[in-house]
Amino acid sequence: MEQIQNSLNWFEIPATDFERAAKFYGALYETDLHTQKMGDADMAFLPMAENGIGGAIVKCAHYVPSQDGSVVYLNGGADLQNVLDRVEKAGGKVTVPKFEIGEHGFCAFFLDTEGNKVGLHSDK
Repeated sequence: MEQIQNSLNWFEIPATDFERAAKFYGALYETDLHTQKMGDADMAFLPMAENGIGGAIVKCAHYVPSQDGSVVYLNGGADLQNVLDRVEKAGGKVTVPKFEIGEHGFCAFFLDTEGNKVGLHSDK
């Protein structure tokens, strides 16, 4: 049986207003996101290393933003507070401020402009 090394290889965050969502996440990471049409989906790709795990903001008919269900944790860099400080300026809402999770670092939660609950994680 094949041993899987990483349980995550791609994620997609639903959007209803694609331009607004791409602008929001671009503001969090202080970059313009590459956008592309793939079939019936509009996609804005989040920053990722070459051959790294990545994800995209996606608008298509069968994707619905939600505060319920699975939660994606985005990389908050060296200190997630830097990204968290941009959430409300970009139109989102911090729902749980930065908190410690012991030896595993720190987390926080926010709602994006589309109504998705998203987590942030960093080592400090």
